[in-house]
Amino acid sequence: MYRGAASAEYTRYHDEEWGRPLHDDHKLFELLVLEGAQAGLSWATILAKRKAYQDAFAGFDPAKVAAFDEAAVEALLAEGSGVVRHRGKLASAVKNAQVVLELQREHGSLASFVWGFVPNCQPMVGSWSSMDQVPTT
Repeated sequence: MYRGAASAEYTRYHDEEWGRPLHDDHKLFELLVLEGAQAGLSWATILAKRKAYQDAFAGFDPAKVAAFDEAAVEALLAEGSGVVRHRGKLASAVKNAQVVLELQREHGSLASFVWGFVPNCQPMVGSWSSMDQVPTT
C-alpha cells in the first residue's frame, strides 16, 4: 500500500464511492474532471484537492463549466487555486463540460449515454463459485 492510500479521504472514497453505480450527471462529470486531473498523479493527490475542485468548477455543474472562458482558466492556473495547474487538464475539463451538454441534449442525460453501454442499464455483479464461471470477454 502506498502512503496516500492511508488518508481518510482515500479510505472514505474506497469504502463509500469506488465501484458504486452512479446515475447523477453532476457526480459523473465530477469523476470525469477528477480522472482527467489525475493523469500522471496519484488518486490520493486528487482526492486531497477535491474540495478545491468543487469550488473551482462550480460544484461540477457542466453548464457553468462549459461557459468558462480563457480568463476563468487563467484564474485556475494562478497559484493558490488549489487545483492541478495544468493548462491542458483545465482546458479538457471545459471542453468535456461542453460535450456533456451535447450528450444531455442528444440522450437526455450523461447517465443515459454512459449506462446505455451496459446491458439493462445495471451493473453486472458476479456471484461465481469458481473461476471457470467468470466471463473472459
